[in-house]
Parts: sequence; structure tokens; C-alpha cells
Amino acid sequence: MTIHFYKYQGTGNDFVMLDNRDGKYDFVGIKEINLLCDRRFGIGADGLIKINTIPGFDFEMDYYNSDGSKSFCGNGARCTVAFANELGINCDSVSFMAIDGKHTALLTAGNVSLAMSDVNEIHSIGQDYLLHTGSPHYIQFVENVEAVDVFSLGKSIRNQDLFKLEGVNVNFVQVLSEDTLFVRTYERGVEDETLSCGTGVTAAVLAFAYKNGLTNSAAIRVKTLGGSLEVAFKVDKPGECSSIELIGPAKQVFKGEFHV
Repeated sequence: MTIHFYKYQGTGNDFVMLDNRDGKYDFVGIKEINLLCDRRFGIGADGLIKINTIPGFDFEMDYYNSDGSKSFCGNGARCTVAFANELGINCDSVSFMAIDGKHTALLTAGNVSLAMSDVNEIHSIGQDYLLHTGSPHYIQFVENVEAVDVFSLGKSIRNQDLFKLEGVNVNFVQVLSEDTLFVRTYERGVEDETLSCGTGVTAAVLAFAYKNGLTNSAAIRVKTLGGSLEVAFKVDKPGECSSIELIGPAKQVFKGEFHV
């Protein structure tokens, strides 16, 4: 079977993209996803995304981590919007369904502004934080994020008894200034550090706002190993945020065929 694929990246978070609007790639399951995402024997990616047809929306984003598990992915969603635009779907303003519900987005000059789901709870765990931005995220603030062994420490936290069953993404956050963060992320499902994580960046910004008692609408710039993103949001009350937008580039890397 020949698979026609596209490869996209959003600040270094990379994805295999499949146009499945006619259902021809419904057969692609965990075995195929593992192979396609393998960086030695496949195309290589942090995850795989199918664009499906769904009534009432422009499309459905069907996202899988490289191990075949499902979640929501912010950078993947931004790349999906760029991919949908490549397929001829008008993405000046678009509405789509994902595993965590409805999303809207705008595509302007290569940048995608993605509306994220509201956050209604932020939990403190000692000096760290836990919240859900489409995927569960653990936030730890550090003095020097470049010195952190993200793989070892992230893996240790991710596999604690509290998180072992569902898993958790682990983010290490350095505050560079009052409106700029530097975030590195260990992602569940990839089970390694990725160059960027959209839901992780969003969680880090909201935890920063909660930690520092921000009460006004704000936009925070975030540096990642793969590039820069921005998160805009509104604080409704401590621990509750709405009007959350993840903003950044999404680019096609290449396209081709793969035989499975």
C-alpha cells in the first residue's frame, strides 16, 4: 500500500500529515504509525495527523503520538491548519474538531493563531503545577533551563505513581523577563524531549500567570529549542483562563510517498 504523505513542523515539533477526507487511510493504525514516525526506518516525526471529514466542521484533526497513543497537540493543530490550507480548505478562518472538542484558527502570512480550550483548574504540587491544556502538563520552574537533564528528570516525573497510568508531559520553565519564558518539554507518547510543545508552552504561560497573580489580559512570548511562540490569554479568576490563543509558524518540510 502506498501512502501519500506531507511532513510539517511547527517550531521543530514535526508531524506526518495524511489527507484522509475520503477514508483511504483509515487502515493506518498503531503499527503503521510507529513505522511512519520512526526516525531510522520511517519518515520520522513526533506524531501523525489525519485530516478527516466531519459534519458541521471544516475538518477533523485526528492526532496520534509516535507511539500510537492519542491526545491533543497544539503545534500539531497549527500544522494541521496549514496543511488544510494546502489542500484547498479556506483557512483564513477555520473551525475543526479535535479530541478535546471544537477549535477555531486563523492563518495569516504563515502564522497560525489557534484558539485553545478554556482552562478551569490549576493545581499546586509543592512548588510545581499541574493543569490540562488539551493534554496533561506538569510545570516546574527552574533557574537555568539549559542546564536541566530534561530526558532523565522528565522521564522520572512522568513515571511517578501519580501519573504512570495516564502519563503526563513535563515542562521545565525559566523566566527570562516579565513577558518572556524559555520552556523545554519531555512529552509522553514520544517519551523524549521534543524541540517544542504547543500545549506545554500554553500550560507554562498559564502556570506563570497563576504563580505571579496576573489578573489582566496578557500575551507572553515563549522561547523553545525549535523557535518562538506566543500565548495570549485572559484571566477570569485565579486558576481559570479563557480566550487562550497559541500563535506561531507552521511550515511544510517536504512531501512524498511511503510504502507499507
